[in-house]
Amino acid sequence: MPTDKSAELEIFNRRESEARSYCRSFETVFTKASGAELTGADGTTYIDFLAGCSSLNYGHNDPDMKEALVEHIAGDGIAHGLDMYTTEKARFLKAYEENILEPRGMDYKVMMTGPTGTNAVEAAMKLARKVTGRRNIVAFTNGFHGMTMGALSLTGNAGKRAGAGCGSLCGVTRMPFDGAFGDDMDTLKQMEMMFDNPSSGIDAPAAFIFEPVQGEGGLNAASDEWMQGVARLAKKLGALLIVDDIQSGCGRTGTYFAFESAGIEPDMITQAKSLSGFGLPFAALLIKREHDIWKPAEHNGTFRGNTHAFVTGRVALEKFWADDTFQNEVQHKSAILTAGLQAVADLVPDARLKGRGMMQGVDVGSGETAEAICARAFEKGLVIETSGADDEVVKVLAPLTIPEDTLRKGLDILLEAARDVTVHNKIAAE
Repeated sequence: MPTDKSAELEIFNRRESEARSYCRSFETVFTKASGAELTGADGTTYIDFLAGCSSLNYGHNDPDMKEALVEHIAGDGIAHGLDMYTTEKARFLKAYEENILEPRGMDYKVMMTGPTGTNAVEAAMKLARKVTGRRNIVAFTNGFHGMTMGALSLTGNAGKRAGAGCGSLCGVTRMPFDGAFGDDMDTLKQMEMMFDNPSSGIDAPAAFIFEPVQGEGGLNAASDEWMQGVARLAKKLGALLIVDDIQSGCGRTGTYFAFESAGIEPDMITQAKSLSGFGLPFAALLIKREHDIWKPAEHNGTFRGNTHAFVTGRVALEKFWADDTFQNEVQHKSAILTAGLQAVADLVPDARLKGRGMMQGVDVGSGETAEAICARAFEKGLVIETSGADDEVVKVLAPLTIPEDTLRKGLDILLEAARDVTVHNKIAAE
């Protein structure tokens, strides 16, 4: 006779594609969620340190966003509008302008690419090639930019790229990310030497694209100096600078954009994940005004106008970004996270902290150890995942709104899980 759990999961095993992934680590049917907690069908509550892979920076079912969305739906508000003008789109754009762009002295056009991050990356690639008349795009080791064919060509992970079969993944030059070869190797200087050498074999680039903190690549954080250097190199070469701020943006690293401390001015910025504030599909590309040379419908899509996302995204901007209060709270919690993760790192031989802000984790040296820690944490009531080339990083992406006591409780669970795994590994080695 099947167990209750196996009976619950049977329909997924029978009908859902083998492409499913996160659910394999969390074999529980979730029924509801609030704030920083998820509840399973059996009534078990879990602290969420995954947050929709940074799609839920403001937590599950924020009450103000939920109220606004319910009111919009109940009043027969527009649900789908292609790219037609709607009241809610206007309200979102105004809120973005007033709360994000103007306070930072930024003048960007907002291109609704919808519905997810890879669509924004595809649009950025196309536009860079259109603006410059060049094809080559420089991406970086351990970078992840999406799973559609263009964005996948920028992605470094061999397993992800293998999903394309024998499809063409070309037009990209790979360069080493900041710190890719250790602290003693200046990857920026290496790049400059390569591009200064007319016999390097590298075509003049249309663009450079990087993540300020590499999410799927293992929480590798670029220094301000490195980001500034890439920006200077792009300008020198007549290439555009694209910053992929999909996972690291919307406050995840402590400021709205993850590159703010570097003082750079990207030509394009990709946005998605928590842009809707509520976990609804919503992606956009910020384009410097002079580069917005699209002809009407030259890049389009049916689901560019997710009006429900405009509603909740506008509330998120007005609620959390009208002043510095929320940003300061995130930075305070980031310090708590750093201390909690350092305690975990101290338990595991040769472990080290990675990342920045509320996008941090612990490199425990092997995917097997990281997976065991996450599995044990789930048994104790914590949803947490791994990242990195070999899944060697235990990665924390808790909601930015997580109450401080819940954050500390989750870190205590993680510490207990790491202690259990470390003891088990020590016994096994003896």
